[in-house]
Amino acid sequence: MRDVFADLLAVWRDGGTAGVATVVRTFRSAPRPPGASMVVAPDGTVSGSVSGGCVEGAVYELAGEVVADGTPRLQRYGVSDDDAFAVGLTCGGILDVFVEAVSQHTFPDFDEVVEDIEAHRPVATATVVTHPDPSWVGRRLVVRPDSADTPVTGTLGSARADAAVTDDARGLLDAGRSEVLTFGPDGERRGVGMEVFVAGHAPRPRMLVFGAIDFAAAVARQGSLLGYRVTVCDARAVFATPARFPTADDVVVEWPNRYLAAQAEAGAVDGRTVICVLTHDPKFDVPLLEVALRLPEIGYIGAMGSRRTHTDRLDRLRAAGLTDAELARLASPIGLDLGARTPEETAVSIAAEIVARRWGGTGRPLGATGGPIHHEHDEPSVLPS
Repeated sequence: MRDVFADLLAVWRDGGTAGVATVVRTFRSAPRPPGASMVVAPDGTVSGSVSGGCVEGAVYELAGEVVADGTPRLQRYGVSDDDAFAVGLTCGGILDVFVEAVSQHTFPDFDEVVEDIEAHRPVATATVVTHPDPSWVGRRLVVRPDSADTPVTGTLGSARADAAVTDDARGLLDAGRSEVLTFGPDGERRGVGMEVFVAGHAPRPRMLVFGAIDFAAAVARQGSLLGYRVTVCDARAVFATPARFPTADDVVVEWPNRYLAAQAEAGAVDGRTVICVLTHDPKFDVPLLEVALRLPEIGYIGAMGSRRTHTDRLDRLRAAGLTDAELARLASPIGLDLGARTPEETAVSIAAEIVARRWGGTGRPLGATGGPIHHEHDEPSVLPS
């Protein structure tokens, strides 16, 4: 939903009402994940997408109806033998889309949620999407960590329901996940009847790019495109400048191994973090990889270099005491075999490997594979939010 926040916030601040459609659940080869949103502004303009084009027209019409009558709705879109090319997903997927009217009246603390997200503070919204009592549908909690100044705002309708949903929403927030939770009508954990969509907005995952070279600029652009908060780090101040890396969120002058160790000690890296070591200079990358490969929480660690460089690097790391299990975590030479030559092409191959590892992809052409196009996992191994 982050891609539509700016447009939705503009409508909200102007005192208007927007129709907001959010994917809350998917089945089979659905093109957009839970949390994907489309906003219909009061002037009819659209931002975002719930299906990549398959059902946008139908959702647009429904959003207008919801804004007009104020009644939120949960609508399922998919295909059947009779309407595969009518309103539906010809790719064979099914989407559950929740459509609501968003304004200062219906979502009074929306601006505070956006402020939290922009400041990289974790926050989740929990919205009732089905309930036996229609008056509960659309009610919302905003849930933050217990240590926050205002841990919870809003109510679903009862203290019991609020407590149950708050606990489970925090679990999803810690995991960086968004999904529908099922409870009894009053928040009973083993009951059915109430469904709550929790949109977890964890801070953006980090991409740490070590080595301020031309390839790093291209990798930083790809990382930003994929939704990572990108840091470029190099010990050489003459190369590590913001002007050379305009798409990076941070440019740091520090010895790479020292910087990573400090970030790990501060709890600033986690299982969603990806590390790209591009220096292919042993005085930089061997001490850095000694630190990185001993951090069990890092999601992806890749290092650039030729096969000869890779072999030499492994020998040096073994001499430093790293085990075969630790070395097996290293993706090197970095990237997928795309035949890349330029920095931009190489950056695409690196991004492709990160995505493949995140979702369990093979890296093979889809035309040469069978089965579902989208790999099904409970959660990806490297989550960008």
